Amino acid sequence: MPSPRFCTQCGSATLERRRPAGDDHHRLVCAGCGHIHYENPKIITGCIIEQDGRYLLCQRAIKPRIGTWTLPAGFMENGETTEEAALREVREEAGVVAEITCPYSIFSVPAISEVYLIFRAKLLHDIGYFGSETLARRFFAPEDIPWEQIYYPAIRQILERYIAERETGSYGIYMGSDDTGKVHFIR
Repeated sequence: MPSPRFCTQCGSATLERRRPAGDDHHRLVCAGCGHIHYENPKIITGCIIEQDGRYLLCQRAIKPRIGTWTLPAGFMENGETTEEAALREVREEAGVVAEITCPYSIFSVPAISEVYLIFRAKLLHDIGYFGSETLARRFFAPEDIPWEQIYYPAIRQILERYIAERETGSYGIYMGSDDTGKVHFIR
């Protein structure tokens, strides 16, 4: 998201990036009134929905990378809990009503200031239609997943890990980052 050009407090166009007194980060600060404009990471929430050993994926109808596949997930809105956001995204993108069973993964992508919160969920019922951000939605057996067409590396890593765990029947909650390449198992 581009930085604001005008101060939201006084309307001044004199925004500058500097370190406010007592702060350890450079921030966007209004030279006119001193208001600090905090720029925070985006939160993406979504669900892994499995049915009969197959996984629900959505084909993107929007930029970037139209036609690629992903888990039903998207940006959290103000005023939502993470669970409400994940279930809304599942409904909008996949056209299904789901119920969250447990959290599954917290994955940070610092280079683009995003945090992914992915839940395990079960399908309750199919609405019969999906939103305009989706070209198609489909349940894939693991061997049929179009791995090279999964757009987000974080989503691919999360889904690969989940499928490997399903084979063992032991699930954990994962925390990780694409920066370090480390994923920590928490029981």
